[in-house]
Amino acid sequence: MRIVLLGAPGAGKGTQAKKLIEKYAIPQISTGDILRKAVADGTPLGKEAKAVMDRGELVPDKIVLGLVEERLQQDDCKNGYILDGFPRNTAQAEALDTMLASMGAPLTIALSVDVDKDDLMKRLTGRRTCRNCQQMYNVYFSPSGKEGVCDKCSGELIQRNDDKEETIKKRLDVYEAQTAPLIDYYGKKGILKSVSGVGSIDEIFVRVCAALG
Repeated sequence: MRIVLLGAPGAGKGTQAKKLIEKYAIPQISTGDILRKAVADGTPLGKEAKAVMDRGELVPDKIVLGLVEERLQQDDCKNGYILDGFPRNTAQAEALDTMLASMGAPLTIALSVDVDKDDLMKRLTGRRTCRNCQQMYNVYFSPSGKEGVCDKCSGELIQRNDDKEETIKKRLDVYEAQTAPLIDYYGKKGILKSVSGVGSIDEIFVRVCAALG
Protein backbone atom coordinates (compact mmCIF):
# COMPACT_ATOMS: atom_id res chain seq x y z
CA MET A 1 0.00 0.00 0.00
CA ARG A 2 1.82 3.08 -1.29
CA ILE A 3 0.03 6.17 -0.04
CA VAL A 4 0.42 9.91 -0.54
CA LEU A 5 -1.35 11.74 2.29
CA LEU A 6 -2.89 15.11 1.45
CA GLY A 7 -4.61 17.72 3.61
CA ALA A 8 -4.29 21.33 4.70
CA PRO A 9 -2.45 22.33 7.91
CA GLY A 10 -4.73 21.39 10.81
CA ALA A 11 -6.67 18.73 8.87
CA GLY A 12 -5.37 16.04 11.25
CA LYS A 13 -3.53 13.96 8.68
CA GLY A 14 -0.55 13.45 11.01
CA THR A 15 -2.83 11.84 13.61
CA GLN A 16 -4.37 9.57 10.99
CA ALA A 17 -0.91 8.65 9.68
CA LYS A 18 0.08 7.41 13.17
CA LYS A 19 -2.97 5.13 13.25
CA LEU A 20 -2.24 3.84 9.73
CA ILE A 21 1.34 2.99 10.78
CA GLU A 22 -0.01 0.87 13.66
CA LYS A 23 -2.69 -0.86 11.58
CA TYR A 24 -0.71 -1.63 8.43
CA ALA A 25 2.87 -1.75 9.81
CA ILE A 26 4.20 0.58 7.14
CA PRO A 27 6.45 3.62 7.74
CA GLN A 28 5.48 7.26 7.52
CA ILE A 29 8.01 9.09 5.37
CA SER A 30 8.51 12.79 5.94
CA THR A 31 10.95 14.58 3.65
CA GLY A 32 11.95 16.83 6.56
CA ASP A 33 12.97 13.79 8.62
CA ILE A 34 14.96 12.10 5.85
CA LEU A 35 16.65 15.38 4.95
CA ARG A 36 17.78 15.95 8.55
CA LYS A 37 19.00 12.32 8.82
CA ALA A 38 20.94 12.51 5.53
CA VAL A 39 22.63 15.73 6.69
CA ALA A 40 23.42 14.24 10.12
CA ASP A 41 24.77 11.02 8.55
CA GLY A 42 26.87 12.96 6.04
CA THR A 43 25.62 10.97 3.02
CA PRO A 44 26.56 12.31 -0.45
CA LEU A 45 23.05 13.75 -0.93
CA GLY A 46 23.06 14.96 2.66
CA LYS A 47 26.28 16.91 2.05
CA GLU A 48 24.77 18.44 -1.10
CA ALA A 49 21.64 19.42 0.80
CA LYS A 50 23.65 20.90 3.70
CA ALA A 51 25.67 23.09 1.32
CA VAL A 52 22.43 24.45 -0.15
CA MET A 53 20.84 25.03 3.27
CA ASP A 54 23.98 26.72 4.57
CA ARG A 55 23.55 29.27 1.78
CA GLY A 56 20.00 29.88 3.03
CA GLU A 57 18.45 28.39 -0.09
CA LEU A 58 15.67 25.81 -0.55
CA VAL A 59 16.87 22.28 -1.25
CA PRO A 60 16.18 21.57 -4.94
CA ASP A 61 13.60 18.95 -5.96
CA LYS A 62 16.32 16.80 -7.56
CA ILE A 63 18.06 16.29 -4.20
CA VAL A 64 14.78 15.74 -2.32
CA LEU A 65 13.69 13.14 -4.91
CA GLY A 66 17.04 11.40 -4.60
CA LEU A 67 16.60 11.20 -0.82
CA VAL A 68 13.04 9.88 -1.20
CA GLU A 69 14.23 7.24 -3.68
CA GLU A 70 16.95 6.07 -1.28
CA ARG A 71 14.42 5.89 1.58
CA LEU A 72 11.85 3.93 -0.44
CA GLN A 73 14.45 1.28 -1.27
CA GLN A 74 14.92 0.39 2.41
CA ASP A 75 13.51 -2.91 3.71
CA ASP A 76 10.75 -1.42 5.86
CA CYS A 77 9.10 0.01 2.71
CA LYS A 78 8.67 -3.37 0.99
CA ASN A 79 5.00 -3.60 2.04
CA GLY A 80 4.31 0.08 1.40
CA TYR A 81 4.65 3.49 3.01
CA ILE A 82 2.88 6.76 3.72
CA LEU A 83 4.39 9.85 2.08
CA ASP A 84 3.56 12.91 4.18
CA GLY A 85 4.51 16.45 3.14
CA PHE A 86 5.76 15.37 -0.29
CA PRO A 87 4.97 16.02 -3.07
CA ARG A 88 4.05 19.64 -2.38
CA ASN A 89 3.17 20.63 -5.93
CA THR A 90 2.34 19.08 -9.31
CA ALA A 91 5.92 19.36 -10.63
CA GLN A 92 7.13 17.25 -7.69
CA ALA A 93 4.19 14.84 -8.18
CA GLU A 94 5.11 14.30 -11.83
CA ALA A 95 8.77 13.71 -10.94
CA LEU A 96 7.75 11.30 -8.17
CA ASP A 97 5.51 9.34 -10.57
CA THR A 98 8.36 9.04 -13.07
CA MET A 99 10.71 7.81 -10.35
CA LEU A 100 8.19 5.27 -8.98
CA ALA A 101 7.44 4.00 -12.49
CA SER A 102 11.17 3.33 -12.98
CA MET A 103 11.08 1.34 -9.71
CA GLY A 104 8.04 -0.60 -10.95
CA ALA A 105 6.03 0.47 -7.89
CA PRO A 106 3.54 3.27 -8.65
CA LEU A 107 1.41 4.89 -5.97
CA THR A 108 -1.64 2.92 -4.83
CA ILE A 109 -3.68 5.85 -3.54
CA ALA A 110 -3.64 9.58 -2.84
CA LEU A 111 -5.69 10.08 0.31
CA SER A 112 -7.05 13.55 1.02
CA VAL A 113 -8.33 14.48 4.50
CA ASP A 114 -10.80 17.31 3.87
CA VAL A 115 -11.78 19.99 6.39
CA ASP A 116 -13.67 23.23 5.75
CA LYS A 117 -11.45 26.36 5.88
CA ASP A 118 -13.48 27.95 8.72
CA ASP A 119 -13.00 24.79 10.81
CA LEU A 120 -9.27 24.80 10.05
CA MET A 121 -8.99 28.41 11.24
CA LYS A 122 -10.71 27.49 14.54
CA ARG A 123 -8.57 24.41 15.01
CA LEU A 124 -5.33 26.32 14.46
CA THR A 125 -6.01 29.80 15.87
CA GLY A 126 -7.86 28.28 18.86
CA ARG A 127 -4.84 26.31 20.04
CA ARG A 128 -3.41 27.21 23.43
CA THR A 129 -0.34 25.63 25.03
CA CYS A 130 0.62 25.54 28.69
CA ARG A 131 3.84 27.48 29.20
CA ASN A 132 4.92 24.98 31.90
CA CYS A 133 3.86 21.45 30.90
CA GLN A 134 3.08 21.96 27.18
CA GLN A 135 -0.46 20.53 27.57
CA MET A 136 -2.57 21.56 24.54
CA TYR A 137 -6.08 23.03 24.56
CA ASN A 138 -8.41 24.62 22.04
CA VAL A 139 -10.63 27.54 23.04
CA TYR A 140 -13.36 26.35 20.65
CA PHE A 141 -13.28 22.56 20.97
CA SER A 142 -11.42 21.56 24.16
CA PRO A 143 -11.01 24.60 26.45
CA SER A 144 -9.45 24.48 29.89
CA GLY A 145 -11.77 24.67 32.90
CA LYS A 146 -10.62 28.19 33.72
CA GLU A 147 -9.78 30.54 30.85
CA GLY A 148 -6.04 30.99 30.36
CA VAL A 149 -5.10 28.46 33.07
CA CYS A 150 -3.89 24.87 32.56
CA ASP A 151 -6.06 22.18 34.19
CA LYS A 152 -3.03 19.95 34.84
CA CYS A 153 -0.51 22.29 36.46
CA SER A 154 -2.24 25.71 36.72
CA GLY A 155 0.34 27.14 34.31
CA GLU A 156 -0.37 30.04 31.96
CA LEU A 157 -1.89 29.13 28.59
CA ILE A 158 -0.32 30.94 25.66
CA GLN A 159 -0.97 31.23 21.94
CA ARG A 160 2.17 30.43 19.95
CA ASN A 161 3.19 32.90 17.24
CA ASP A 162 2.68 30.29 14.52
CA ASP A 163 -0.92 29.78 15.71
CA LYS A 164 -1.88 33.45 15.27
CA GLU A 165 -4.50 34.32 12.65
CA GLU A 166 -2.23 36.18 10.24
CA THR A 167 0.32 33.32 10.21
CA ILE A 168 -2.38 30.66 9.80
CA LYS A 169 -3.97 32.53 6.88
CA LYS A 170 -0.58 32.65 5.14
CA ARG A 171 -0.03 28.93 5.67
CA LEU A 172 -3.47 28.09 4.29
CA ASP A 173 -2.96 30.43 1.31
CA VAL A 174 0.34 28.69 0.50
CA TYR A 175 -1.41 25.31 0.74
CA GLU A 176 -4.21 26.44 -1.57
CA ALA A 177 -1.78 27.85 -4.14
CA GLN A 178 0.79 25.05 -4.18
CA THR A 179 -0.60 21.84 -2.77
CA ALA A 180 -4.35 21.90 -3.42
CA PRO A 181 -3.78 21.45 -7.22
CA LEU A 182 -2.51 17.95 -6.32
CA ILE A 183 -6.16 17.04 -5.67
CA ASP A 184 -6.90 17.65 -9.35
CA TYR A 185 -3.69 15.93 -10.44
CA TYR A 186 -4.38 12.68 -8.57
CA GLY A 187 -8.09 12.89 -9.37
CA LYS A 188 -7.27 12.80 -13.09
CA LYS A 189 -4.99 9.82 -12.50
CA GLY A 190 -7.90 8.00 -10.86
CA ILE A 191 -6.17 7.25 -7.54
CA LEU A 192 -7.64 10.02 -5.37
CA LYS A 193 -9.82 9.16 -2.37
CA SER A 194 -11.23 11.92 -0.16
CA VAL A 195 -12.53 11.55 3.39
CA SER A 196 -14.11 14.10 5.72
CA GLY A 197 -11.71 15.11 8.49
CA VAL A 198 -14.53 16.21 10.79
CA GLY A 199 -15.52 14.13 13.83
CA SER A 200 -13.61 12.11 16.42
CA ILE A 201 -10.20 10.65 15.56
CA ASP A 202 -11.68 7.14 15.53
CA GLU A 203 -14.64 8.15 13.34
CA ILE A 204 -12.27 9.70 10.79
CA PHE A 205 -10.05 6.60 10.91
CA VAL A 206 -13.00 4.35 10.06
CA ARG A 207 -13.55 6.50 6.93
CA VAL A 208 -9.84 6.37 6.09
CA CYS A 209 -9.75 2.56 6.31
CA ALA A 210 -12.92 2.30 4.19
CA ALA A 211 -11.33 4.54 1.54
CA LEU A 212 -8.20 2.37 1.52
CA GLY A 213 -10.37 -0.72 1.07
